[in-house]
Amino acid sequence: MTDVNTTPAQRADDIALRRQARKRVEMKMGFLVHLLVFVCVNGGLFLLSNLHDNARWHGLPFWGWGLGLAIHGVVTLASLQGADLRERLMAAELKALRERAAR
Repeated sequence: MTDVNTTPAQRADDIALRRQARKRVEMKMGFLVHLLVFVCVNGGLFLLSNLHDNARWHGLPFWGWGLGLAIHGVVTLASLQGADLRERLMAAELKALRERAAR
């Protein structure tokens, strides 16, 4: 629903913000789904390992998949924080270029 008093530029900004918000939510949900599947599958492997042969083989998939999950978490966090970092770096670079041009 759009407000009658909004300008086309405001609507375009709102659309861009909604698109960015959707992308960020999808990244977070992707990681949370990955985490949930990791916990469920590795919990089941732990139970199978301990109930059937007590060989403790469940650690191998746990550590391998855990590494992948950790990398997914780092990439997700960096992507979410990266936009802010990019903006700060861009602002600092523009400031330095403007100061250099003013000399």
